[in-house]
Amino acid sequence: MVTRDRGKENRRMEERLNSLEVALTNEMREREFYESQSRRTKNPLGKTMFARLAEEEQEHYERLQELSVRWKREERWPETVPLTVKNTNISDILKDFLKKAREIAPADKDDLGAIRTALDFEARGAAFYERLSSEVSDTKEREFFRLLAAIEQEHYASLKDTEEFLTNPAGWYQQREHTGLDGA
Repeated sequence: MVTRDRGKENRRMEERLNSLEVALTNEMREREFYESQSRRTKNPLGKTMFARLAEEEQEHYERLQELSVRWKREERWPETVPLTVKNTNISDILKDFLKKAREIAPADKDDLGAIRTALDFEARGAAFYERLSSEVSDTKEREFFRLLAAIEQEHYASLKDTEEFLTNPAGWYQQREHTGLDGA
């Protein structure tokens, strides 16, 4: 019975390590995509946003890589992996940009396509980390994956906000300032 339980636990650990490898691959792919979009776009807002997303995805990759190495070495969730990553400031990029900009360069179809691809990445990433958090029993492990899911959700919300701004700036301003024809 002990052998069977040990084998089952080893399979579960192997599945979780495989999930971690998928996460590493996804984070690296997303970082590369964001870097290429930051270089490609002529839009200063897009350039800044994609560069910051690339930095954050690199940090996620490094955290996950550290976790993977230690997990394989210790054959369990490491006790001392930090449950923190730098706070995301993606939502501040649009706000800061609008304070400084006199005129917004229009987004082209490639910019909007890149934002929509990024939205898909972030939605899938959030769902993936949420699924991982629901499949584990270790509290620290669950909290770590919930943290990553929350960051991906914030990235998604910020990208959605940017997409709305780039496709309909007047509507975006009106919605944020809550103004209408009735003067309210």
